[in-house]
Amino acid sequence: MITSQTLRQESDQPLRCFVVGPIGDSHAAHGSPEREAYEHHLRVFEQVIVPACEKYDISTLRADGIAHAGDINEQICRYVVESDLVVADVSGGNPNVMYELGLRHITGKPTIHIGEVGQLPFDIASIRTIHYERTGSHLAGARKEIESALEAGLREGFELLTPARVLRGLQAGVGPDPASETDEGGKREDEDSPGLLDDFAVIEDGLAEMDADMEAITKTIETIGALTEQSSTEMGDLSQANAPASAQLAAVARYAETISAPASELNTVAAAFAERMVTLDSGVRAALGLIEMTPPDERGEGTEEFLEQLMSLDEAAQEGLAQIGSFGTSAVGMLRVSRYLRKPVKEISGAVKQLTSAISRMGEWAAKARALAHGTTA
Repeated sequence: MITSQTLRQESDQPLRCFVVGPIGDSHAAHGSPEREAYEHHLRVFEQVIVPACEKYDISTLRADGIAHAGDINEQICRYVVESDLVVADVSGGNPNVMYELGLRHITGKPTIHIGEVGQLPFDIASIRTIHYERTGSHLAGARKEIESALEAGLREGFELLTPARVLRGLQAGVGPDPASETDEGGKREDEDSPGLLDDFAVIEDGLAEMDADMEAITKTIETIGALTEQSSTEMGDLSQANAPASAQLAAVARYAETISAPASELNTVAAAFAERMVTLDSGVRAALGLIEMTPPDERGEGTEEFLEQLMSLDEAAQEGLAQIGSFGTSAVGMLRVSRYLRKPVKEISGAVKQLTSAISRMGEWAAKARALAHGTTA
């Protein structure tokens, strides 16, 4: 629990709020999506967030207001980590915003989520978010909700969010101090709340499940490959024997039937893999960000194992993607052979698309993990 007294105990300066969210492009052409995004989010900042914070003497800043010279990415990370309060506009699930949000969650410091109705990412749906619409009345309502959240938080304390407390245990290597979670009577505030190692286990379990998904994907690809090889042999024999088109069509129909089930399974497992990726992405990126900001000699024992796990998983995923990508290209050509192949080829193509997107994110994890493991900059 973080109270107003906790926030102010290290300084008599006004509390600082850093605003995380989409910014758009102020230099884009009028009427362009980038310019409209800039004007919309500037309006939310100026009409909703700033006045709500000013009511409690909290200063506000967003990335385009940073005046100091230097590496903007490093500066943003420092503001995200060090600011007393962060208000995050999660509209649209912008990848940079989700990364910064995950990094913020690990600090355990107060964070308020807001988001435009219909634009909220599902992977943080369990976290309370103040919803707004673009009309003046709805923006005014959102401002009042932020004011209420601030009033309650400053008076009663801000609750530590669960989603990415993950890996705070890397620094300590142990669970939380039980004494720090008791009230004046010595009773624990929440005996059922997960500890730091519980949170770390969430990511470990998720990565293990993704590893299992990759094994299933590899086996299914091998099955489809073996069936394809058998069919190719049969089709070659029929062609050499000058078999009629009807006989060749029957062989294609049998092939389509045999790969139908594994193709469907491949698409299902690929979808599960991609969904897990979305769920874990912000947490893993935040964990990597925390590791990067922690001196090597202060990192916990689990850090090296975590980085190795990310690199190993990426290697397996890249091998699987190479296999399925090659087969997916061949499968598209099969569509011209017969209508019987349309459904299984559609399943395979869907799996290729989902895996390609998911594995590209995993490659980014691994690149950062390698850089951290070898003491270089990604």
